Amino acid sequence: MRILHHGAVRGVTGSAHELQFNPTHSLLIDCGLFQGGDRSPHGADANDLSLDFDISAIQALVVTHVHIDHVGRIPWLLAAGFNGPILCSEPSAHLLPIVLEDAFRLSFSRRPADLERYLAVIRQRLVPLPYNTWHTALTAKDSSADGAGQVRVRLQRAGHILGSAYVECDVRRPGARPHRVVFSGDLGAPHAPMLPAPKPPHGCDTLVIESTYGDRQHDNRRQRTHRLRAVLEQALADDGTVLIPAFSIGRTQELLYELETLVSRLPGLPVILDSPLASRFTQAYRELKPYWSQEALKRVANGHRPLSFEQLLTVDEHDAHERMVAHLRDSARPAIVISGSGMCTGGRIVNYLKAMLGDPRHNVLFVGYQGAGTPGRALQQAGQGGHLTLDGERLSIRAGVHTISGYSAHADQRGLVRFVTGMRRRPGTVRIVHGDRTAREGLREALHQVLNPGTCLEIPER
Repeated sequence: MRILHHGAVRGVTGSAHELQFNPTHSLLIDCGLFQGGDRSPHGADANDLSLDFDISAIQALVVTHVHIDHVGRIPWLLAAGFNGPILCSEPSAHLLPIVLEDAFRLSFSRRPADLERYLAVIRQRLVPLPYNTWHTALTAKDSSADGAGQVRVRLQRAGHILGSAYVECDVRRPGARPHRVVFSGDLGAPHAPMLPAPKPPHGCDTLVIESTYGDRQHDNRRQRTHRLRAVLEQALADDGTVLIPAFSIGRTQELLYELETLVSRLPGLPVILDSPLASRFTQAYRELKPYWSQEALKRVANGHRPLSFEQLLTVDEHDAHERMVAHLRDSARPAIVISGSGMCTGGRIVNYLKAMLGDPRHNVLFVGYQGAGTPGRALQQAGQGGHLTLDGERLSIRAGVHTISGYSAHADQRGLVRFVTGMRRRPGTVRIVHGDRTAREGLREALHQVLNPGTCLEIPER
């Protein structure tokens, strides 16, 4: 058995990890898009999305969750000839076609006939799996010259976004003790407002774990709410707009959940969701309410409407978006705008930034990770008084720039360590992926302090 990494080893995007049972039978865990300056160990990057690894042995794709950096290269996987099943949780099976429809429109074709054929293939391949249930994903027959056996997978709640999962893999060979491998996917923070916190597995032999915030701690829920309220009150005082770049799924819905209570105490402050994709996902979140946390369900039962409250306005049509940008740029109307993309690599948030960064009345609020090489990271680092280049235009940053890490959908160092130490049978090998170099090394050092000295802590490069 080998584990090969085709992405998210030197950065946080492009997740693709191959569990190779033998040279002719393997599973692929995620197949994500690269963003910013991230690239695969073989050379693929945000500008070259063709698959740069052999897929001939891949029997099935297992999707941990539907963020684009984990599923965005699925169209290229299908184009390369992959014809196996796509295994994912039941909520992810509901959400994945929406994500992949958008990816197909942007990169392949907008022709309705092409899109329908593609989505039909996706739906045919999807195999929704209940949480906490074993499923045989790969079987190598006795006649195989490379060894017989099977790999079973089980999905467990990861608490990152709706439908997210970490993957337990039991690798079984005749006459041998099963070898259990866990792929963490993206683990959520324990204080996420809408989802149950992830619980560690009973144990494993090998763990492949993300490290996005492996060297940092988040604000707690009270701290982050206090800081968010302060930024919003400042916007009211300045008669300006708070621009929040956010991923269409996960971050947006959790922000709306938190904002419902905050803006109810700030009359006259609208929350503008300017993202057609985020609007679709928000509707899907409403339909998948049974998967919400008990806290969120209780809140709904008490009469709250966290995803459809009175001060929430949605902007779908492009003409309406352009009018909204002009209105908020030219008026003295305080507002909150949530728009994609989350790292400012494209989408409608770019138009808001170009229109408003030069005005000190406005504020930009980052609530999620900004990958190396993205405009979001550049803006975050430059800050007020610096400069940012967008679409070839050099912009002076006179708006305020803020970061609240507590709203990240990723576990911080404390949460990642707790995931590992919470296992009754701790892994003998831990592979640390999905993070910048400092984050991976920070997590390795933190784990070194608490795990058995014989534990192998690896930072793979490929």
